[in-house]
Amino acid sequence: MRFFIVTKKQIALATAIVVCAAIAVITSVSAFAGADRKLPIYCVDTAEKKVAISFDAAWGNDDTHTLIEILKEYDVPATFFVVGAWVDKYPESVKELADAGHQIHNHSNTHPYMTQLSTAQMTDELNSCNEKIKTITGVSPTLFRPPYGDYDNAVIETVGSVGMYPIQWSVDSLDWKENATAESIYKRVTSRVTNGSIVLFHNDADHTPEALPNILKTLKEQGYEFVFINDLIMKENYTIDHSGKQIQNAGNN
Repeated sequence: MRFFIVTKKQIALATAIVVCAAIAVITSVSAFAGADRKLPIYCVDTAEKKVAISFDAAWGNDDTHTLIEILKEYDVPATFFVVGAWVDKYPESVKELADAGHQIHNHSNTHPYMTQLSTAQMTDELNSCNEKIKTITGVSPTLFRPPYGDYDNAVIETVGSVGMYPIQWSVDSLDWKENATAESIYKRVTSRVTNGSIVLFHNDADHTPEALPNILKTLKEQGYEFVFINDLIMKENYTIDHSGKQIQNAGNN
């Protein structure tokens, strides 16, 4: 009899493949849907050298404290998108993030493919996670990042109906890939950041704590200011172009 041991990295790789497939489908649909396709915010059109660092927290928790210490050392505010089930499992980490001054927002309650849910189910995912976060932090989230990058018009509309902004990313660190290294993560992020970028990391990727200090140092040396996503995005009088870039409407500067 043969026994197969599934490692953490193999699980991560399988998850990554699913994520890539989902994003590929989204991209294909977007290309054909044209102006009727509703988009979340991927980045922001700004002349200022501002960038927002974000982390998704859905599964493990080995590195959260280390990330908090790194962000503190470089005086960088970060936006954490957390799953409600993760909040249930690691409430002390949610409190630690809030106490450290970072913003905590919604990544769904159970990490489903949102496009496969009814409007009522989507609303429950949003509200349930919001309530869990608010119970610990005292603050109700206003931003939502859909799991797997999976969205359609119904998801975007439902997020807006509960007074939240849907958020994606314009720079993916790819820290979740099995063959990722600190060097590959560093090169990918620092070569792709531009004004108004939203950068995606994960709180439990193997090499993110090793890569993050050099990334933050380099971007600071390049003159970038780190801000919360909530402070980077526009709240009114904007449009979102075909690439997901948020643009201020003319006459509202």
